[in-house]
Amino acid sequence: MIALERTSVMNLENAMRGARNPLNSWNRTDSSYDGKGNYILGPNDLNLAKRLAHAGSDHRKFIRQIIVSVDITGPLYWWKEFDTYKVGTVANSTSTMHKIHAKEFTLDDFSHDHMNEEALASLQQTVNTLESLRIQYLETKDKTIWYSLIQLLPSSYNQMRTCTMNYENLVNMYHARRTHKLEEWHEVCRWIETLPYAADLIVQEENESK
Repeated sequence: MIALERTSVMNLENAMRGARNPLNSWNRTDSSYDGKGNYILGPNDLNLAKRLAHAGSDHRKFIRQIIVSVDITGPLYWWKEFDTYKVGTVANSTSTMHKIHAKEFTLDDFSHDHMNEEALASLQQTVNTLESLRIQYLETKDKTIWYSLIQLLPSSYNQMRTCTMNYENLVNMYHARRTHKLEEWHEVCRWIETLPYAADLIVQEENESK
């Protein structure tokens, strides 16, 4: 499982102004804010944005200035793959080292939506063991027990991180991961498709090829 919540897209106005800097064409800007505070691209700006986005990474530098913040809750096995995207991304996570013992372990702390019955039963046994160790650690503060918690923790454990990235990062993720085996990446790609002007600035290459 994966959950993407509290999405914010920022700096679109400044990014578009920067896109017009090379030709000093600011007088052609026709975008404005609507009543809800959303920045809406006018026909001139949208046309320019689409052309630059389609021209390749050297020309679409402005999308690196469109910033996205989102809270992502996903399993550790998915986070290992997300962590390959180091450039231009920042993520602050909930602490496994410091807070692993702070709450009761339950099955819902782990991604198990694609498990068969045998795997699910094994995970439940592990969850029960983790909870027993957690209680022992709270009572004794024995570091060996704490280490046992950390080392036994399955990669299906769900962790929440607040992530900041830009549209260029999302272009790379979308086109590299949209056919990935993990359903979590398909969920991420569907989320990317919902972002402002994603069809024109992020998935445009895919749309053009159809």
